[in-house]
Order: sequence, then C-alpha cells, then structure tokens
Amino acid sequence: MILKIINGILILIAVFMGLKQGWAMASGKPEMLEMFGKWGFTKTGVMINGVVTIASALLILFPKTFVWGNFLMAATILMIICFHLLEKDLKGVAIELPFLFLNLIIIYLQHPLANR
Repeated sequence: MILKIINGILILIAVFMGLKQGWAMASGKPEMLEMFGKWGFTKTGVMINGVVTIASALLILFPKTFVWGNFLMAATILMIICFHLLEKDLKGVAIELPFLFLNLIIIYLQHPLANR
C-alpha cells in the first residue's frame, strides 16, 4: 500500500514536470528555442516536441496508456541526453538523468490503479 502511494506521488511529479516542460516547448519559450535551436530544431520542431511531451505526460495518468506515456517521455528525455552528449555537456546530461530514471522507476513500480 505504501509503495502505491509513493508511486502515485512519483507519477504526479513526472506528469507535472512533463506538462511544465512540454508547455514551455509548445509555447516557444526563448530558453527552449535557444537550447533546441543549437541542435538544429526549428521553432515548429520545438513546438511539436512540446506537444509530444504534453501528450506523454497525460498518457501516464491512465493505466491503459501508462507504459506508452512513460516510453514516449523517456524517449524524449533520452534524445535530449544524446544531444547533450554530442556536445560533451555532462552538466546537461546530469540534469536530465534523474528524470529518465524517474520514468524507469515508475514503469517498474507499475500504475497504482492498474488491476494486476
């Protein structure tokens, strides 16, 4: 029971962060455009990435789409990590790694409302 509560809190954190970052990308915040711009993303590309991030965060909330949402969010985080590694930016990688691990832990613990 306590594990389900902890996982529920972790899910809410992941969803909040996904919505926050996704909205920053989708609305074209200058810092997002700058970061993705150095990797060759256009404003439209950043906005699409933001919409995918928002969608993945919302998918995490529902047991039937839980794994797909986590997979999409982890994939976007892994993409950002790879771009940071191409620049040899270990600080950027270190910032993103906890979010990737959060998605992996949530998948391992499974959705707290799912029928097992």
